[in-house]
Amino acid sequence: MGPTGRPITEFPVPAPLSSHGPARIISLCNQKGGVGKTTTSINLAAALAAYGRRVLAIDFDPQGALSAGLGVNSHDVPTIYDLLLGSVKDPREAIQHTEVDGLDVIPANIDLSAAEVHLINEVAREQILAGVLRKVSDDYDVILIDCQPSLGLLTVNALTASHGVVIPLACEFFALRGVALLIETIEKIKDRLNPVITMDGIIATMFDSRTLHSREVLDRVVEVFGDQCLETVIGRTVKFPDASVAAKPITTFAPDHAAAKAYMQLARELVARGAVA
Repeated sequence: MGPTGRPITEFPVPAPLSSHGPARIISLCNQKGGVGKTTTSINLAAALAAYGRRVLAIDFDPQGALSAGLGVNSHDVPTIYDLLLGSVKDPREAIQHTEVDGLDVIPANIDLSAAEVHLINEVAREQILAGVLRKVSDDYDVILIDCQPSLGLLTVNALTASHGVVIPLACEFFALRGVALLIETIEKIKDRLNPVITMDGIIATMFDSRTLHSREVLDRVVEVFGDQCLETVIGRTVKFPDASVAAKPITTFAPDHAAAKAYMQLARELVARGAVA
């Protein structure tokens, strides 16, 4: 049995793709900070790229942690903020290649924190990101959006642009409390703005099998959400901050580490579930 109390599934290695695009857009979203959204965005993107998928990661957090974690310059270059405001029209001008083959990034910096103020009076303000991503969707197999920890206009833009949502959930009580509010928000987006959006799954992060608290929270998540809780579980390890300092995904920084193998399994699971081609 795996940590979620279900039999361990061996997800197959995804078959190579004969062609690329159009992309399926997935938001990694949780209004609570510090639950592993950016870590999951970076490492899931790298894992999917390792399986031959063309991946575009969108840094949609003014802290710019995804950009920094992939060693991408986010200053004095076009960013997602410029694309939202229309000062840069072509998203390809903002796309930067990473050291990971097949993984590109549109960076963000602190300027993005002003975007909500500028967008508030725009027509169809919830759909501006969708219009930006539509221009490059055919170039990629999957677009991952690393959302900021809030349920404001930026996150609403991300959810309106997305086909699916993955919720990283730290195995602690306070992280669990906010998930109901997030799912309620996703349902409102589905009803009013984006009828095609689906829940791709909840990924348990920062799991420590040695603590009763971690095990109880994970059991509760499986009890409440059932199959929406992904089988893959990401353990707590000091290798993640080490990889961040090196500005590399853990899949290339320490490919034999259990955490790297867990993210490779997460990529396989999402492909097996049909969330990614």
